[in-house]
Order: sequence, then C-alpha cells, then structure tokens
Amino acid sequence: MVGMSSLLSPPARTSDQVSADLRHRRPLVVVATLGGIGAAAATLVVCLAVGVVGWFLTDAGAHGAPRDALRTGALAWLMAHGSGVHVSGTAVTVVPLGLTLVVGWALWRIGNRVGDSISGHGPDADRIGDGERDWTVPLATGLFTLGYVVTTIVTASVAGTAATAPSVPRATFWAILLSVAVGGTGIAVGSGRAAIAVAWLPPTIRAAATAARFTLLGWLAVSLVVLLGSLAVDFSTAANVMSQLHTGAGESVLYTLLTATVLPNATLFSGSYLLGPGFTVGVGTLVSPHAVVLGPMPMFPLLAALPDAGPAPAWAPWLVLLAPLAAALGAVRAQRRHPTTRWDEGAIRGLAGGVCAGLAFGILAGFAGGAVGPGRMADVAPYALDACVRAVLAFGAGGLLAGLAMTWRQRRSEHAQ
Repeated sequence: MVGMSSLLSPPARTSDQVSADLRHRRPLVVVATLGGIGAAAATLVVCLAVGVVGWFLTDAGAHGAPRDALRTGALAWLMAHGSGVHVSGTAVTVVPLGLTLVVGWALWRIGNRVGDSISGHGPDADRIGDGERDWTVPLATGLFTLGYVVTTIVTASVAGTAATAPSVPRATFWAILLSVAVGGTGIAVGSGRAAIAVAWLPPTIRAAATAARFTLLGWLAVSLVVLLGSLAVDFSTAANVMSQLHTGAGESVLYTLLTATVLPNATLFSGSYLLGPGFTVGVGTLVSPHAVVLGPMPMFPLLAALPDAGPAPAWAPWLVLLAPLAAALGAVRAQRRHPTTRWDEGAIRGLAGGVCAGLAFGILAGFAGGAVGPGRMADVAPYALDACVRAVLAFGAGGLLAGLAMTWRQRRSEHAQ
C-alpha cells in the first residue's frame, strides 16, 4: 500500500493557488525597480498637484504659468529629501518633516507590496533555518533604492534652476537613507523575512526594542501635547499673525497646510525644550526651561507657542521630570508584553530600551533644524547633541527603575500563585 501510494499523483492545484504562487514569484528585478520608481512618483505627483492647486488658490492663476507651480511642487518634494532651496539668494535648508513622513509612509506601503510580490523567490523558511544564504531582500532593496534615487536625481535636474539650486547630493543621500531604512524594511516585512530574522533574536533584545519604541513614541506624544497646549494658551497671537498676513480663504488653507508640514519639527523642538537644553530660533537666542532670550520673530503662527522672553517661571525647570516618567511608562508597557522575573533581565531591558530611545530622539532632533531665512534666521534648531545626552540619561534612568519595579511586581505575582 505504501508503494502504491507513492505512485499516486499529487492533488491537483486550484487556479487560485496557482495564481497566488505566480503573484509571489513575479520578476524580482522588474518589480523592485518599478517599485522604487513608483514610490517616488506616488508622493511626487501629489506634491505637483498641490503646487498647481496652491497656484490657483493664491491668485487664481493670474501670475506665472503652470510650469512654475509644478516646479514649486517638485522643489517641495525635494526639500522633504533634505535638498534645501535658495529663495531670493537665501538658503533654506530646513527639512519639512511632515512631508518626509508622508514620503516614508508611501515607501513603507509600496515596499511592503514589493516584498509580498517577491516572497516566493529565494529559499523558504526551512532552508533559511538550515543556514542557506538568502539574498532576496538585499537584492530587492538595492534595486528599489536604485529606482527611487534615479527618480530623485531626474526630478532635481528638471525642477532645479540656478536661482533655486537644490542640493542634489543631499537629496540623493536622503533618498538612499529613506529607501534603505523604510523601503527596505517594508520589503523585509512583506516578504516574510523580517519575521524569520526577529524569531532568531534573543528575547532580551526584542523586549528592549519594544521598550525603546514605546518610550520614543510616548515622548513624542508628550512633546506634541505640550506644543499644542502652549499654542492653545496663546492662540490669539497666532490668530493675530494670520490676520496681519491679509490672506484670503484659499491662501489661509494653503498656509495652514504648509504649517502642518513642519509640525513634526516643532514637536522635536518641544521635546528638546522639555529635556532641558532647549533650542534656538535665531542667532543669539535661547528657549529653555531656565531662560528665554528672543529677538524679532518672523510672522509665523507656530511661533505663538514660544514662552515669553525673560526668566522662566519657577515651575518650568520641573518639566525635565517628564522624560524619566515617559521612559518608565514605556518600560512598564514593554514588560507587560514581555514579562520576566529575572532582576538582570528587567534591568537590562529597561536601561537598554531607554538608552536606544534617547539616541533615536537625538538623531531625529538633529534633522529638525536648519536655516529658514536670511541673517539671524540661518540658525533655527534644537540643541540636538545636548538633548541626546539628556535623553539617554533621563530615559535610561527611568527605564532602569521601571524595569526593576516591574520585575519585583512580576516576581511577587509568580510567588503568589
């Protein structure tokens, strides 16, 4: 019977199974390259459309030409990739991180689809587990990046002029960074390789990564709440700024949209302020919980959130306690998801998670600033290095204490059972 069963033909595959198999075995070179081009084009087209809409909203198309509006949209897209531009001979190097987040979201989504399409290439999970090398994700990421970078360079060459002079090397660097870090991760997740790799990681590393993620997201949420609260307290100033700009309804909508593109930047400024070092809004200025030194400010609604110049209130220095509290909450949430009763495990998870979150915040803060205008406005940025050091210390201490506290609690729960 065994011999006869071996002669039986395998069960016929349905058309759905065949189509699913083919869908996961599409040509890797074509899918990955076109995926990179498509990821760039997806957000570029949106920026071009917004540029044309904004042109009509501002003066109903009375001045300029559609190509000027398209060029403006393309330059905005390049600025999201760190290219910077020149306006009337003045360098504007700040990166609108809100637009960069939209670009990253598109890279993730399309990278995930590319990964799903090529998941049938290379060895399966069992063969990978046996040690067989798998070049599917690195190869796809490289081709995906190539398509994205070529699109970025072509866009910079077509949209850039001698007057605007966007930096092609900076745009290329950011394109590579985003494609590899975000698009490559999406490809790894979509292809199933990320799940295989994560399964190999020690539980301590996975738990520490979870703590770092919760801590960083929690701190960004706290920073955003403080920013919006400060803006709400002095909302009349922001409204007064808008009224003095004499903008119409359409122009106000466009201006609000442009303001939203730098809201993540302002959130990172707020986080640096809460950590203690603060930030600068022009050469010779300082905004921190200990002192506020300001000069003439441009008419920009978000600046209404700035505290008044002079000595800080007595309660302001106590804001630095928010950082270890945010880290403690992040460590608690992580240890609930990955419980442990070992003291060393609890301490390492909380400490490592806090330190990694602090380093990540410092890197993000370094991307938040830049030149926004001539003269003194050439220096508008958080004190990223100082903020990074403070964040590492505060998040590390909060995570360590919370990790030990949660370990003690989970040990008690185990003994009670």
